[in-house]
Amino acid sequence: MKQKIFKEKYHIFEIEFNKEELSYSSVDEIIAALKKKIDENEIIAYISTFNQYEHTVRIKGEINPAIKEAKNIIFCFGKEIPTPEVLAIRPRAIGVVELENSFVVNFLEAPNEQANIAMENIVKSLKK
Repeated sequence: MKQKIFKEKYHIFEIEFNKEELSYSSVDEIIAALKKKIDENEIIAYISTFNQYEHTVRIKGEINPAIKEAKNIIFCFGKEIPTPEVLAIRPRAIGVVELENSFVVNFLEAPNEQANIAMENIVKSLKK
């Protein structure tokens, strides 16, 4: 898993799996596996799955031709509300993108280190 800065200000975690590294053959299968892990965790609440690819096609937006499918699974760790500002950084999402020979899975760094560790472990659990 790599940590990188996207657009010079967004800290993200990202991993690219070659398709043969996974037991999953589609974005939907990966999203289902992530949802299972989220549902198994009593701290995390599943919210929704968003089809970013379909939305972008519908609004006639631009999609890199290398991208075959793109979805986000949206969830929340929210086990405390210490200040009103914390709601501005919730909920969390993991993105799953299919390329020709790989899947890219990524998420925005959370301000809570335990949340980052949990998300990283969930994503790494996808590997065979």
